[in-house]
Amino acid sequence: MLTFVGLGLYDERSVTVEGRDAIAAADRAFAEFYTSYLVGADVDDLEDHHDTTIDVRDRAGVEQDPEPILSAAEDGDAVFLTAGDTMISTTHVDLRLRAEERGIDTRVVHAPTAESAASSLTGLQNYRFGKATTLPFEWAHGADGVPDSVVETLEANRERGLHTLVYLDIKVDHPRIAGDAYMTASEAAGLLADNWDPDALGVVVARAGAPDATVRADRLGALADADFGDPLHLLVIPGDLHHVERDALAGLADAPEDAL
Repeated sequence: MLTFVGLGLYDERSVTVEGRDAIAAADRAFAEFYTSYLVGADVDDLEDHHDTTIDVRDRAGVEQDPEPILSAAEDGDAVFLTAGDTMISTTHVDLRLRAEERGIDTRVVHAPTAESAASSLTGLQNYRFGKATTLPFEWAHGADGVPDSVVETLEANRERGLHTLVYLDIKVDHPRIAGDAYMTASEAAGLLADNWDPDALGVVVARAGAPDATVRADRLGALADADFGDPLHLLVIPGDLHHVERDALAGLADAPEDAL
């Protein structure tokens, strides 16, 4: 059995009870933290909390060499852990399909995600979101500015009056940098202000799930000059606003009236 367990958004306690029980029952535990990570806990915290040893895999160890994970699931019960919900990444869908092809039973234990938190924290209605996009570091996509695909998504959603969730780039163990890199919301707002529309309304969601989660709305040009603290950050570009959403951004995100 291979059970995919979402760990939630913040620390070792954010996992659901069902997820906690699945970890406790497993013979082996694997995890990856290159797609996201828990703001309030490291691997030692997780191992202490769940009284288990966790084999942390890098991208290659999940996408190119998943054999240790699959073998453990074939021989007994294995869990695969990620921050948020494990099926938001297509990498993990691929791993599940590989397991199924080998006759290994699989199941998914869901958890809160950045996507659901963005709607919950901002007050923007989830059914009014359009296609999401990811904003990469300039050096990561090999060109200056913002990729055309990101602008096209923003424009297409804007034409339909829909909100756009902008995931911000994460680079873990990248050969071009020392350590890890997490794009901040101010960096993202600056890129979009310089290469798209500085007057567009943006909503920053910083450290979703943490006790000090921050939500702030303003024009992109203003957000670019602000400091939203430690990662992880998200940016939402609202479309047409329902009056309740407008009230929510004013009351929950300190949106200036002239930006609404």
